[in-house]
Amino acid sequence: MFRVFAKDYDRQFERWTDALDAGNSLKAKCKSLARDVRIFDGEELIWIYSRSHTYPMYIGAGVYDKLARLFLLENAPLIEVEVDDVDDSTQP
Repeated sequence: MFRVFAKDYDRQFERWTDALDAGNSLKAKCKSLARDVRIFDGEELIWIYSRSHTYPMYIGAGVYDKLARLFLLENAPLIEVEVDDVDDSTQP
């Protein structure tokens, strides 16, 4: 379960991609250095965005790779792969 937390916002999501979309949509509300957007995986802080950094930060060793894999798994049914037809005459 992922939790997105910001000032006046606290919501839980089942999927990482939904939590990330919510976190990215809240970036514009961070107008001062004291405000930030945080995403937690259970009780563990894994993503934070604040005005003091140009890009969001992934917190913890291996978290970015773990979340990238999770993103691909969650979106695998939506990814279309184009495969060339196999020519039967070239097969033994």
